[in-house]
Amino acid sequence: MKQELRARLCKGAGSRGEAGFSLIELLVVVLILVLLSTLMWRKMSGEGERSKAAECQQNLQKLFIALQLYSTDHKEAFPAVQGATHSEQALDPLVPKCTADTTVFICPASRDSALPSGESLLKKRISYAYYMGRRASDADAVLVTDEQVNAGSKSPGQQVFSSDGKPPGNNHENKGGNFLFCDGHADSSASATKVSLVLTQGVVLLNPLPR
Repeated sequence: MKQELRARLCKGAGSRGEAGFSLIELLVVVLILVLLSTLMWRKMSGEGERSKAAECQQNLQKLFIALQLYSTDHKEAFPAVQGATHSEQALDPLVPKCTADTTVFICPASRDSALPSGESLLKKRISYAYYMGRRASDADAVLVTDEQVNAGSKSPGQQVFSSDGKPPGNNHENKGGNFLFCDGHADSSASATKVSLVLTQGVVLLNPLPR
């Protein structure tokens, strides 16, 4: 009787072992789930970055409307403030006369804080760099960009935005940034510029206040 019971127990244990998962099979399933989760996260992250880049371009085009209104009242000249050292000072004349919507001065991809609606930009920080001295007739020239790595002239191929995701010039981390041109269209750029950003006489590049 004891031998028969022992045989039955051994047979039952073997059946459960055959029906269950081995440790290797469980590890394979876990690995597959981790890979699928990683791929899904990367896809969602990439879509989020593209969405913020598109929102940034829309911001710049809204900002252009304010700049255009200003230029219409100032003989086609965009804002220029004598002695300005940062873009906040140069673009402050736009608020609130040309726009009360201060959200257009903040890149959605940046970590910059929202600005009070309709209030002066002085003593605040915006996200964008500004080429002070441009005119509406400079159609092919860049007027506003995401914050740049420095305020110097840049030829095609030179770095304009952060390449490692660290400041300055990292509104979009290491994914480049956006340009707004004097004719109102916006375009994206990699970390290295494909267009000439050489400063001409009477034009200076003003970055925002450092973080």
